[in-house]
Amino acid sequence: MRVPDANGYSHARHSRGQERVITANRQTSWAFADAYVAEDEALHWARDRARQAGLRSVSPGTGAALRLLAATVEAKAVAEIGTGCGVSGIHLLHGMRPDGVLTTVDPEPEHQQFARQAFRDAGFAANRSRFIPGRALEVLPRLADAGYDLVFCDGDRLEYQDYLAESLRLLRPGGLVAFEGVFANGRTVDSGPQPTEVLRLRELVRAVRESQDLVSSLLPVGDGLLCAVKR
Repeated sequence: MRVPDANGYSHARHSRGQERVITANRQTSWAFADAYVAEDEALHWARDRARQAGLRSVSPGTGAALRLLAATVEAKAVAEIGTGCGVSGIHLLHGMRPDGVLTTVDPEPEHQQFARQAFRDAGFAANRSRFIPGRALEVLPRLADAGYDLVFCDGDRLEYQDYLAESLRLLRPGGLVAFEGVFANGRTVDSGPQPTEVLRLRELVRAVRESQDLVSSLLPVGDGLLCAVKR
């Protein structure tokens, strides 16, 4: 039997024993997916720098998904919102065309210096990336209309709706936008009272799903990766 939750989504009803088995199996499957693509020393170094700086990094499973998405659209130009210390950027660069350029935006130049080092250690030439320090909503309007194959958003969750509007302008038809962290550690589907950040994420998920300009999917990797292709 299927029953709707507080957010209108339909779920199968199981006994508690069945739910425990399903939950355990899913957790094992997610752990397997996260370990599926081995990460090299450059990625481990970037993860360590991010951890020391108190930054969250995409999970290995999310990184693998980003590689796949970049390769699928044969990305030559990618815009990344939220450089961090370079974990997601390395994954994106691995999936992009050999002549592709990653434009990555972050308000913290110090973090971008770590990312620059990580990209070098991963074997990418300096001309494969363009670092722009600054707030995303101040930088993105300066980027070219329809000039990007993929936009990856991993910045301020409160600004995700604004990133969506900018992404639709930046992407070529057939380009792809991806938003990291839309599960918010399970709070997005929790029926209890939630902070503004989670409410904004719910609005984003709904807006992407209902948009006539996008073909979307919500991937259960890491903390949730919301993806959509621009028609």
